[in-house]
Amino acid sequence: MNPKRDNIGVELAIGEILRWGVRCSLALIVVGTLICFLHTGEYGDTAADLKRLLSMDSSGVCSMAAIARGFIHFDGAALVVAGLALLIATPIMRVAASIVAFAVSRDWIYVAISAAVMALVVASFALGGVG
Repeated sequence: MNPKRDNIGVELAIGEILRWGVRCSLALIVVGTLICFLHTGEYGDTAADLKRLLSMDSSGVCSMAAIARGFIHFDGAALVVAGLALLIATPIMRVAASIVAFAVSRDWIYVAISAAVMALVVASFALGGVG
């Protein structure tokens, strides 16, 4: 068992996770944006409609359930939000993959460090939703 070769394989796998996460995120954002532009009648054509669209709560896509409903109904705003959520989740998946890779290689110090990073990320999301 060659540790250097194993590390290269892990780094390639993590690189693929990052690449595919960004690619899928970009695809969702582009498709969602195109759908929003193609369905301009749904979003209105007046200044008041534009103001409503740009307000913080206008899209109705503020929860995971709303994103899932919009995703199923091919709603453009929901696709854009899903793409942004995937873009945020991509580095988190990288940390999770690192934990698994370090555990497989039995490098417990790096498992602990990566787990601490994951705990901080989860805590920041939990505390961010509170405030």
